[in-house]
Parts: sequence; C-alpha cells; structure tokens
Amino acid sequence: MKGVSCIITAAGKNRRMREDLQNKGMEIRHKLLLEINADPIINFTVKKALQTDLNECIVVLGHFMEELYPALNDIQDSRLRIIENPEVDVELSQTLLNGVVNSKYDYCLCLAGDQPTVTKKTMQNLMNHLLNSPEGENTISILSRGKTGYLDNALGLGMPFACHSSLLKHYLQDEEDNLNPILRRMVSDGVSLYAIPEQNELELVNINRYDDYLNVLKMLKKMIHQ
Repeated sequence: MKGVSCIITAAGKNRRMREDLQNKGMEIRHKLLLEINADPIINFTVKKALQTDLNECIVVLGHFMEELYPALNDIQDSRLRIIENPEVDVELSQTLLNGVVNSKYDYCLCLAGDQPTVTKKTMQNLMNHLLNSPEGENTISILSRGKTGYLDNALGLGMPFACHSSLLKHYLQDEEDNLNPILRRMVSDGVSLYAIPEQNELELVNINRYDDYLNVLKMLKKMIHQ
C-alpha cells in the first residue's frame, strides 16, 4: 500500500545505561524511560514521529518490554502500533525485520528509540527525498554524518534512514547483525544512498550512556535560550 510506515526500535538490552547507573549508585532505569521535557525518551521520540506525514508508527519491543508498555500506552493515536519480537535475544537486524514484515505500507522510516533529538524536519526530509527519488525502490535516504548528497559508501552510517520495505525484507532476512554492515552490502550491490544534512549537532547523538543523556539535556536547554 502506498504510504510510509515508521518503525521505531526499542528492543535493546539497555546494558550500557544500566552499567552506568549502577556504577554511579543510582536507581537502575531503562534509558528510554529517562525524561526529556517531562516525557519518557521513547514517548518523546514517538510523539515527534507522529507529527510528520507518516501513515503508521510501529514500535518494536524486546528486552524489558514490560517496563516500556506503561509509558507507550499513554500515547493516544490510532496510527501507533506496538509489537513484540518473537524472540527477545536478537540483533537489530531482526528487530527491524519484525517491524517491516508487520508494516502495512510500501515505504519505511526507520528510527531508533534512543534518538529523541532527530527533528521532525529531518524525519520529513528523509521521507520526502525517498518518495521523490528518481531511483524509485532502489534507494535509501539517510541522515548524514559528514558528507551529504549521493554517497559511494555507508561508512559510519545507521539510523535514521528511509527506504522501500522490499529492500529491508530482502537484505534483513536471515541476518543477525547490526545495521551498518548490511547498509554497506546494499551499497556494494548498487543501491543508491543519499545523505540528508542534519538540522543541528544534537541529531547525531544516540543516548547510550548516562553522560549522553546529561549532554542532551544540557544542549537542549542551551538551544532553547539561544
């Protein structure tokens, strides 16, 4: 079906954040439940995605899903669907694939739950470039981490990105890996890769460690007062 399904991965082990909190003698919490502007990070990410032109938003849960359900259930939007990985201990590739095979639409915008600083404008730009690309189904639009425009390699790149669901179904099938090696294989096979410029430096930050979280809060506050 013509349209865009947003797939948000939230199935990880939360290992680095739990390790940091334990070492600091702090309460052990899931990183996606730490708050930004009074919202849990996962809700902050989902709500932002739902403000774009996507047709549905699928959040894929795995590890610690029982901790995330209560927060996500607070979001009232008919486009939101929450699904679970059939097996919990899987790599990102299988979490993404689970989202894709459960999606209703032809195109996918893929986001990580721990990237709440990706702006609505960048999400929309990723979708717009994909939907208007002359390469059709054989293209990926991705957030730049340096060079922008058409790229000849995927070095250092990952989520967020957008592409046709058929590409993901083909390349993620039977894969147990992180995303970057799969992107590199796509490019080597001739898939077109187009890098969208970031709106600000915060968009390039994944919240993996507690210091990442504190840095995001500090930079957000600074941007508000500029």
